[in-house]
Amino acid sequence: MSLRYTRYMPRREVLKAAEAKYTETEVLELDHAIDVASEAHAEQTRKSGEPYIVHPLAVAMILIDWGMDIDTILAGVLHDTLEDTDTTLEQLESMFGRDVAFLVDGVTKVSQARSGMRNLETYLPGTKDNLSKLMIAVGQDVRVLIIKLADRLHNMRTLEHMSREKQKKIARETMEVFAPLADRLNMGRVRVQLEELSFRYMSPKDFARTKTLMDSRLKKSQRKMEGVKREVAARLKDEKIEFQMDGRVKSVYSTFKKLDRVEGDIDRVHDLIALRIIVDDLSTCYLVPGVLHELFTPLYERIKDYVAQPKANGYQSLHTTVQTDAGQIVEFQVRTREMHDYAERGFAASFHYNESKLTDAYKKGAIAKLPASLAWIRDLQETAAKASEHKQFDAKKFQMNLFNDRIFIYSPKGDIWDMPHGAYPLDFAYRIHSDVAQHASGFKINGIMKPFSYKLQHGDTIEVLTSKTAKPKAEWRSYMATNHAKEKLRMQLARQNRNVFSGVAERLRRRK
Repeated sequence: MSLRYTRYMPRREVLKAAEAKYTETEVLELDHAIDVASEAHAEQTRKSGEPYIVHPLAVAMILIDWGMDIDTILAGVLHDTLEDTDTTLEQLESMFGRDVAFLVDGVTKVSQARSGMRNLETYLPGTKDNLSKLMIAVGQDVRVLIIKLADRLHNMRTLEHMSREKQKKIARETMEVFAPLADRLNMGRVRVQLEELSFRYMSPKDFARTKTLMDSRLKKSQRKMEGVKREVAARLKDEKIEFQMDGRVKSVYSTFKKLDRVEGDIDRVHDLIALRIIVDDLSTCYLVPGVLHELFTPLYERIKDYVAQPKANGYQSLHTTVQTDAGQIVEFQVRTREMHDYAERGFAASFHYNESKLTDAYKKGAIAKLPASLAWIRDLQETAAKASEHKQFDAKKFQMNLFNDRIFIYSPKGDIWDMPHGAYPLDFAYRIHSDVAQHASGFKINGIMKPFSYKLQHGDTIEVLTSKTAKPKAEWRSYMATNHAKEKLRMQLARQNRNVFSGVAERLRRRK
């Protein structure tokens, strides 16, 4: 591919995509922003060797796909100009207005807040100055965070050009910070993409093993699922119900987490494939599960009404799981088009910025139109206001419970391992290899000896100490949180008992 093609083809694609969603005047503004960014980044290249402008154009394309307002798109194109070029904030404001300049400045402050931070523990709750910068940037206009998510998503898609050490560091930060933030904004599609890309670089062996298990199961399931789809479609048409139906394959990372809860048995992951049925209105939404329950046997304990009781991030959908006559377990998700759009794009779909500039409204706290499910943004804004005025605030309260179910552990070589919250050193040892675990004699955590009862924390570096004389013990069960470790220990103890009995039998035989 020629340099000219690489530099200018994305520009045409971005403008073409914009023409379908924005006014002629707004597209001209975008064209101008691309000119400014192209000139500012003219001498810069990415690690791939591509001209740097390819990145901000890709970010803009992502933001267009999410349906963001034109100011956000312009800021996406210009998001690196303050940090990486000689362009000033005053120049941006004079060319594109106060709102665009404000957003670019906010994205820059987020980057500054992250710079020099070595681990998660100093990311959010660490130094107050950095935390203040982050809150002020994000709290005053949440579009800053959305631009940052688009920026991170494209960087993750091109991470192969980084060194292995950088890959692991960026992937861990993405998994621990950006994916949870996307989830809090109910940007489900974005969260899944970030998790999937991070998992691939953080734990390549686990990724490959899980993907292989999924592929073996999917080959069997997809043919059966097509039959279920045809049966359901025929019945819904008979009922004169307007609908759209598609399938959703569970992500590799979600499957990996689920496998830990079902002792590694892929056949017990019943929602590996789920069918989505999208309808026009709420009454039809509630009608469809009744039709499904007439066709198949419902598993009542797995019926969930997230419409009447939405998830904390605002997600709404009806979930029901059924068993077909052939014994196949199938999960259905039923939702309206509005619910589906929100499930896919979250905040970007639910909060449409109008023609009036909202920077001042954010600064004054005029954010009442946000859905109740996103009230945490209002809290964030209030904290940002305190930080900007140098008032006291509770740093711990700001952490927003982002990291409530997974922790990330380092091996002495620097490899990253994804573990459930509450895991013990033995859980880690069995994840490495059962042969290593069965000879475990102790554990060094961050260079210090710790007992078997120690609960692993974010960022711990763990070394498994082994001895040829060490053997698995039944009491180890008290120091395990994962089903994987418990199952491996059970097998080892059973084998140990068999060996004991066979040894006794052999001695008795010899006496005779």
